Amino acid sequence: MQNEMSQRYRLYKRGWGVYYAFDNLTRNSESLETRNKQEAAKLLHAKNEAHAQPMLNLQMARAYLSATDPAAASRTWEDVYAEKLKRVHGPTRDRWLTARKDPALQPLWKLPLPQTLAEHFLRAINDGTVSTNVYLRRLHNYALGMNWLLGPVVAKKLWPAVVYTDKRAITAEEHRAIVARETNPERRAFYELCWHLGGSQTDMALLGAEDIDWSQRLITYRRKKTGELAQIHFGPEAEQVLRALPQSGPLFPYLRKVRCSDRGTEFKQRCQGLEIEGVTLHCYRYAWAQRAKACGYPERYAQQALGHGSKAVHRAYAADAEVKVPALEDYEKQQTKLIPVHFGQRAAAK
Repeated sequence: MQNEMSQRYRLYKRGWGVYYAFDNLTRNSESLETRNKQEAAKLLHAKNEAHAQPMLNLQMARAYLSATDPAAASRTWEDVYAEKLKRVHGPTRDRWLTARKDPALQPLWKLPLPQTLAEHFLRAINDGTVSTNVYLRRLHNYALGMNWLLGPVVAKKLWPAVVYTDKRAITAEEHRAIVARETNPERRAFYELCWHLGGSQTDMALLGAEDIDWSQRLITYRRKKTGELAQIHFGPEAEQVLRALPQSGPLFPYLRKVRCSDRGTEFKQRCQGLEIEGVTLHCYRYAWAQRAKACGYPERYAQQALGHGSKAVHRAYAADAEVKVPALEDYEKQQTKLIPVHFGQRAAAK
């Protein structure tokens, strides 16, 4: 039996009657949140036992957990994934299905939750990609939220940071080269609208003729990803593209049925043929935002056009834009010549 001096914690009572555990190693105190001496002694004994025999304490915790949740001992990370998959739909579900195939995550699927160590997670993250880190975090947090874990496998502050690769905007020269080489009329028009409207590939592919208000030269739609309302006026070049598309129903009958990943692959193949590197379809959004910032387009209009509710998001998109700030007196004179633009509810098309 360890004497009181050799134990990690000792018991004492504060003046207001609450018992505390004093850590002889760190010299810190922790409230036991009780005024009952016997209850406090049991809690103190448990803390000392946990320090003296951590593995035994873990086994006892697992035994208690198994009594309340019979599946606790055998539940694996694949079971966590299966439950999570039931709660996601649409494109998000497709991304989760893709994450299931990540080679770095394969060793974890059959691993029981109570046997999971931080080393298992860190090895997967080191062997995987940014996506591995992101989806493993989500699985871990889901398991914690369901009370399927005794505690965090990796403390929040110790998770490796998610570092995304730098993204750049597609340039006007690159866009012109891609369009010039594209022989499929529907796909060519799709790339043109991505350039002029700055929409995400899914939102652009799902556009319909009913989203166009010709009287106001306005396109209105709700973003598939966020539900945010996006409204953008189009100019003569975009109008020329739109006039050549179906005047009723879907604008892109074929592309709207194609998966996001397949549209991305088709675009990547076009870029490889032209030796264009470092861009994806999403780079059209970066390009639109940077063009808007470079020409002094008001940020509130850019937000409405891109369908973003946060200024931080748009600033991130336009972080690398090259801006030439005009003289204030010149800009004031220019504003007097502009026609006010109203981003209200779309009027009924005539």
